Amino acid sequence: MEVKKAIELAKQNDQAAFNYLLDRYWNDIYGFQIKRTENENDAEDITIQTFSKAFDKIDNYNDKYVFKTWLITISKNIHIDLVRKHKSSINSRINESNDDIVYGIPDESPTPEDKIIREQNLAKLLKDIKKLKPHYQEVINLRYFQELSYKDISKELEEPINNVKVKLLRAKKLLAQIITKPNA
Repeated sequence: MEVKKAIELAKQNDQAAFNYLLDRYWNDIYGFQIKRTENENDAEDITIQTFSKAFDKIDNYNDKYVFKTWLITISKNIHIDLVRKHKSSINSRINESNDDIVYGIPDESPTPEDKIIREQNLAKLLKDIKKLKPHYQEVINLRYFQELSYKDISKELEEPINNVKVKLLRAKKLLAQIITKPNA
C-alpha cells in the first residue's frame, strides 16, 4: 500500500490503513521524540498521542505537505505543550527583603477531600473500563495498572508490539468516549 492510498482509506476510517500508517511512521516519530525527550517512556507516550491526534484529525490533513512532516509537527506541538505544563507547575519567586533566592514550592500533598475524590474517580474509572471489551480491558490493565512496557505487554499477550500499540490507542479512544458520554 502506498502512503497516499493509505491516507485516503484512513479518511474513510479503514483500520488497515491506520495500522499501515502507524507501522510506517512509528519509528520516525518515536526517534524524533527520543532525541527531544531523552526518555523512552515520554517518547512512547508522546508518539502514541501524536498518532491518536493525527488519526482523529486525518480529515484535516492537506496533501500539499509531506505526511511525515505533518506527523512530526503534531508531535513537536504535543511535546511543547507538555513542557509548558511542566514549567507552569513549578512556582518560584524571589524574596526581595533577603538577597537569597527563595523558592515557594506549594504543598501538593493531597488533602482528605482530595483522597476521597480520587477514590471516587478511580472507582468510576474502573466501572468505565469494565464497559470495554475484555481485550481492551486487558491492555489498559497491563499498561496503566501493572505499568508494563509495550514490549512486556507484547510478550504477555503474544502479539506483535505494533498490534499492542494500536490496541492501546483504540482502548484509550473508546474509554474516552465512554467517560465523556453524558449519563443516560
